[in-house]
Amino acid sequence: MHELSIVADLFTIIEEQARKAKASRVTRVRVLIGELSGVVPELFRSAFHSYKKGTIADKARLEIKITKIKFKCQNCGKEIKTRDISSPDFSYACPFCGSKEMELISGRDLYLEKLEIET
Repeated sequence: MHELSIVADLFTIIEEQARKAKASRVTRVRVLIGELSGVVPELFRSAFHSYKKGTIADKARLEIKITKIKFKCQNCGKEIKTRDISSPDFSYACPFCGSKEMELISGRDLYLEKLEIET
């Protein structure tokens, strides 16, 4: 379960930012997790709740926002959102021009989007 090590790294950032802001506690944490990040949101949530005990974020509410997969066609410049890459009709070809020159621009994300604190 690599989610625990990711949460440990996240708490390094949370504690550093809280210290800089002279926070007395962290009340809310919002994390963006891309569909292709390799992170399982349920496992991440479980790891977060286990790890937060005894920290400045002990009572913090975790919000997880899933980032959808999005490609940009290098040929025509159109952005394409995908519904499900495991679908049998999924194609890496641009539905507008047919090019296979696609760049993944969203979906591998994993970052702290928002941190709410009390001072």
